[in-house]
Amino acid sequence: MERTNAGRLVLAATPLGDARDASARLRETLATADVIAAEDTRRLRHLASALDVTVTGKVISHYDAVEAARMPGLLDAVRSGSTVLVVSDAGMPAVSDPGYRLVAAAAAEDLPVTCLPGPSAVTTALVLSGLPCDRFCFEGFAPRKGGERRAWLGTLLTESRAVVFFESPRRLADTLADAVTVLGGERPAAVCRELTKTYEEVKRGTLASLLEWAGSVEVRGEITVVLAGAAPSEAPTVESLVGAVQERVADGERLKDAVSAVATAAGVPKRDLYNATLTAT
Repeated sequence: MERTNAGRLVLAATPLGDARDASARLRETLATADVIAAEDTRRLRHLASALDVTVTGKVISHYDAVEAARMPGLLDAVRSGSTVLVVSDAGMPAVSDPGYRLVAAAAAEDLPVTCLPGPSAVTTALVLSGLPCDRFCFEGFAPRKGGERRAWLGTLLTESRAVVFFESPRRLADTLADAVTVLGGERPAAVCRELTKTYEEVKRGTLASLLEWAGSVEVRGEITVVLAGAAPSEAPTVESLVGAVQERVADGERLKDAVSAVATAAGVPKRDLYNATLTAT
């Protein structure tokens, strides 16, 4: 049972780019919250100004590096009866942004927690992708390192749901190249850039065509990628997985370990994949 004498912890979605997407409840809570924990305090001030809202509560930074240190003070504020509002730079806090640890800690103490729903890059990209999205999974940010990224993509070989993930514009071409190698160039996908902003752009096509585009332009802005789910007929063959194994070996991984990782992710016999790789070498 929630504590009746406590304040409340409020997580609020903020606009992805267009301030007009802010909800009335967000405006009200920005103006009345006792404490606002913001991923970037400057961006919070800019948002409040764009919404013509006067922030009266205490504003503190709440980004990844300080999240753990801020938690005791924020929980104390809720315990003492204050309304603590948590916002990220854009979209929903706790979704690849700070917030979930604070929610978990508050819930463990039965402190009141609520959410002001609103903009989400994940669902916006899904809708704009033009791909079947009645079932989907969210993978956060793609791994930075090539070997880890290819291993991660290997786990998506037979994923039948649409897959949404975030990527840096600087790494987009490399990630698409790895996706072509691991998933095949014909897998449909969409790259969504600067959602809801002035220069919003959605590129749809096969992974191969998207790679060609990304390699020919200077991609900027916030990037969300949507991959179509694998069709049943797209179940990988042992031969189609050899390239993924060779890529991992080229990155310094032992052949045995590379075969094991790729075979396990794809659901094929390790021995068959090992032999096929040796034959192709």
